[in-house]
This record gives sequence, C-alpha cells and structure tokens, in this order.
Amino acid sequence: MGGLSGDTWVKSARQVEREKTRRRRALRSGSVATASTVVFLVLLIWLLTASPGWPRVQETFFSPEAFVRALPEVVDGFLLNVKIFLIAEPLVLLVGLLVAVVRSLKSPIFFPLRALAVAYTDIFRGVPTILVIYLVGFGLPALELQGMPTDLATLGVIALTLSYGAYVAEVFRAGIESVHPSQRTAARSLGLTHGQSMRHVVLPQAVRRVVPPLLNDFVSLQKDTALVATIGPLEALRQAQIHASGTFNYTPYLVAALLFILLTIPIARFTDYLAARTQRRRGQ
Repeated sequence: MGGLSGDTWVKSARQVEREKTRRRRALRSGSVATASTVVFLVLLIWLLTASPGWPRVQETFFSPEAFVRALPEVVDGFLLNVKIFLIAEPLVLLVGLLVAVVRSLKSPIFFPLRALAVAYTDIFRGVPTILVIYLVGFGLPALELQGMPTDLATLGVIALTLSYGAYVAEVFRAGIESVHPSQRTAARSLGLTHGQSMRHVVLPQAVRRVVPPLLNDFVSLQKDTALVATIGPLEALRQAQIHASGTFNYTPYLVAALLFILLTIPIARFTDYLAARTQRRRGQ
C-alpha cells in the first residue's frame, strides 16, 4: 500500500512494480503493432508494384504532372465543398432536433405534426441522397415560384439538409428516449412545464449522449457534399471530372480523394475520442 510521507504521497513497491509492468506491456504491444503494420504496408506495396498492370495504373492514377496541374482548381472546388458542409451542418442540426422534439409530443392535439414528422423521416431516410439532390436541384427551379433559389450550391444545401435532417432526427429521438422518465417526472414535480422540462432537463442530457453518432453523420455529410456535383456546381469532384475528361488521366480524382481524407480523418479521430471518453465515464 502507498502512504503519506509528510505532505507527499509515496507509492508502494507493489504499485511501482505494477506500473512498470503496464508500461512494458504497452511498449511491447506498440512495438508489435508497429512492426506488423510496416510488414503489411511493405507487402501491399510490393504486390501492387509487382503486378503486370502497375505501370499503366501508375501513369493513369499517380501521375505527378497531372497531380500538380489539377491541384489548384480542385482545391478551389473543395473550398465550395467545405462551404456547403459548414452551411448545411447547423441546418441539419436544427431540422433534426425540431423533428425529434415534435415526435416526442404526446398530446393528441399534436397528432398531425407527429404524423408529418414520421412521414418526413420515413421518406427522406428511404430515398437515396443523390435522388433527393436530383429532385431538389431540378424540381424546385421547375416550379418557377417567386423567391425560389436558383443557385445550384444553395439547392444542394437544401437537398442535403432534407436528407440528413431525417437521419439526425432519429439520432436525437434516440437520445431523448434514453433519458429516464423519472427525470421528466422530477422536473414536472418542481413546477416546470413540458417545454421547460425538455429544454432544461431532457435535451441537455440527450444531446450529450448522442454527440459521437452525430459526428459520424457529419463525417458522411462532409463526403456527400461531392454528390452536389451531379447538378452542376464546380466543387472538387466536378473540377476533377473536368480535368480527367480532358486528359483521360484520373489522377485529379486522387487529388479530390486526398482532400476529403484530410478533412475527414480529424473528425473521425475526434469522434473516436468522444466515444472512448463516454465509455470511460460509464465505467465500461
């Protein structure tokens, strides 16, 4: 056992030995993982470069000249992807939270709103995102309504918001339902209305619980901004298509892929960190 020596905590010999053992195991595990990863990558590279068609693949997909030539335009297009993502993300959160709250209403008077919310989530989760983009991108302008946006990027944001709002609504609803009913009962016993209970008691707990799955959805949203290229905006994928169609070299697609990876990986690692922290707090 450890003990106090003056004002300083002194570790016992058993505790010191236990910590040394943990460090040795961690070092050994890290060394094995590193060595196995290096061996795997070397074998993978060897298999690729030794294949008969590698020279052709290298010329078509890994051309340094084509990479440098396409990089400026693809980066410019990628900035539009980031802009679409940053605009769509808060809108998705707003729509998803609103729909989830409406579905949590129990009073019979709100049945039409609940039915509308259920229909919205069922429809937009069932229709592929690319079809939603087509329907919004080509359908809304065809209505010729006064004030209807015609900017293709704006229409893409609307389509992504409608599609991802349905998924995020279900994530929020799962978080709301995970809050124990006793929390609501206690809030009501303190004199809070249903709306105040949701705002001050239920939603704060629900939102904290669903942050990791929400970030996973936003990783997918960030990638799916490339689907907006199907209706015409000059984002990263569209710029890569233009370069590839002019040279019949597909290295510009590699440029776009690397840009998306550079943005996605930090979000993915942050999601893993939050999930691990949540498990630690629950004692798992």
